[in-house]
Amino acid sequence: MRQTRQQARLSRMLVVAGVLVSGLILQGCATQQNRDPLEAYNRKVFAFNDGLDQHVLKPAAEGYKAATPDFFRTAVTNFVNNLTDVWSAVNLFLQGHPGNGATQIMRVSVNTVFGLGGLIDMATPMRLERQSEDFGQTLGVWGVPSGAYIVWPVLGSSTFRDSVGLPADLYFSASTVMATPAGANIARVTQLVNTRANVLGATDLLQDIALDKYSFVRDAYLQRRISLIYNGEPPEEEDVPYEDERYDEPEQKPAERPQSLAPSLHQGSPVITVAERAGLRADDVVR
Repeated sequence: MRQTRQQARLSRMLVVAGVLVSGLILQGCATQQNRDPLEAYNRKVFAFNDGLDQHVLKPAAEGYKAATPDFFRTAVTNFVNNLTDVWSAVNLFLQGHPGNGATQIMRVSVNTVFGLGGLIDMATPMRLERQSEDFGQTLGVWGVPSGAYIVWPVLGSSTFRDSVGLPADLYFSASTVMATPAGANIARVTQLVNTRANVLGATDLLQDIALDKYSFVRDAYLQRRISLIYNGEPPEEEDVPYEDERYDEPEQKPAERPQSLAPSLHQGSPVITVAERAGLRADDVVR
């Protein structure tokens, strides 16, 4: 028994070491001009995720939306948001914004006590506005570089920096309050389908306007993450999220570069974030 436990502990250590080594490699491969050194792999995973969404998740979300009233879906969204607001408060304190962190704590307290455990959003009418913060943003505020752009199976778009914070970000979900594994699984599925139902119209728009859906989603994700870290005022050197050979010609000045469609969709973009795949930050929709 003791040997089995030691072997299990060693296996976990090897997995962690492998992740750290892979992260260092990805950090080294990614540069300011080339954030997508894994594009060939990422496109394959993106195609898999897109097929899974189109054939499984989207039909389930459409059926769920047709079968449930608006107030029920709103209650589910509010309940999930109330849990993630706890993690947002923690991250705001870690980022050095104690005032905003205190506001989030007040928001959670109001919604938990007077909003039936978070089912009703009582805080927003009281001007206790929601601020969605995750650990990836906190690492960015601390100066950790984003590293390579990564598309994870099922979870979707991320970077090495955002991936480090994924376990903690995903922990603050409805599944954490369930007493049994079966209940937790039901909560995860409900979160996922409810979140997908909330953005059905936006994702339909993406199908119509994006010539290359992968590039569009990548640009939207990277630019929005920069905007979130810098509170909407990113430095000029962060403007180009990945390398584009069209800009390598010396006679073409940066001011002449065509504007991407991605920045215009920072608010209400038709893409879903990694965390939102598990039902998090349902009101800030970008993947």
